Amino acid sequence: MASGKKTYSSTGVRYDILDPIKKLAQQQALSTSQNLFSFGMHEISQSRGESAYVWDEGDSYRALVIEGLGTKNLIADEMERITGKTYYDAIAKDTVAMIVNDLIVVGARPQVVNAYFGVGDSAWFHDTKRAGALINGFAAAVNEARAVWGGGETPALKGIVEKDAIDLSGSAVGIIRPKERLTLGDKITEGDAVFLVESNGVHANGMTLVRSLAQNLKNGYLTKLPDGKSFGEALLSPTHIYAGLINDLFEAGVGIHYMVNVTGHGWRKIMRAHKEVSYVMDHVPNPLPVFSFIQEHSGNDDREMYGNFNMGAGFAIIMPDQFVSQATHIAWKNYHMSAGKAGSVQKGSKKVVIQPVGVEFGTETLDIR
Repeated sequence: MASGKKTYSSTGVRYDILDPIKKLAQQQALSTSQNLFSFGMHEISQSRGESAYVWDEGDSYRALVIEGLGTKNLIADEMERITGKTYYDAIAKDTVAMIVNDLIVVGARPQVVNAYFGVGDSAWFHDTKRAGALINGFAAAVNEARAVWGGGETPALKGIVEKDAIDLSGSAVGIIRPKERLTLGDKITEGDAVFLVESNGVHANGMTLVRSLAQNLKNGYLTKLPDGKSFGEALLSPTHIYAGLINDLFEAGVGIHYMVNVTGHGWRKIMRAHKEVSYVMDHVPNPLPVFSFIQEHSGNDDREMYGNFNMGAGFAIIMPDQFVSQATHIAWKNYHMSAGKAGSVQKGSKKVVIQPVGVEFGTETLDIR
């Protein structure tokens, strides 16, 4: 174990500072909503505070999101320095996944994805192998999301972005049609199942913490995990894109009441909806070796881990219990993804209770709206 506990907040990621600013921005943004009236449209105010913003265009809803990768590409940079291999095809998929997985939670099908590649120096693109992997990987990921790559921006931001670094993010617009697919939490019903779909590792959350852990390991990112992978390889497993699965579930008639992309805030995110109910888990997936490794070397307890990492569950869907078997079958048959019921929605105060590990999160731990 590392000497001294390393938490998410101790590495500089303070949700208690970030979340109030997000709420202030939501409040000020609300004051602009009347401007949609001039287009003959209006916003769906309940979408404010969700991952994607939704407005009504008459025959359909539209949704918009902007999202960033974070610092995962710094791990790719270090691994390339060590191994000579570029990982930017996977990093590109991570970036697209972070965008579209936030878009689909409101029931939207991704239509157009735009990229933002901000560099400290245009010389970053001189490494054509790395740049090519980024571009080709981004296109492949947008295709996987069944969307169009519309364009983007590649600014050189000397003095803002470090010389050898790149800031990866983007935006996406999607359509919700038929309008009954809109999922903003009002459909959540006591007795609903909490259905979890597997993650592919840490995805793109918690990178600041894991980068600090690597610095204290004798072999750094090359440290072997019990499954034989290096720490760096495990961290760079690309994020699952769930857009195809969610569309397939809708097309099959699965009744989806709410969805959550399990990223920042970990399992706390499951109670993001306004509804005053409890989400009680009686089953959790076995954490992948990388999570056990992070927990061991960070000194974090289960509360800290489930409060910030996906712990093997990358996407959560609230649905009537009657659809669980069908949804499980579709996830495995169409995408070879493990999925299933982990708990249920129950009467009570808003909270997430993870019974197998004895962890409970109340509303005071998720102050984002």
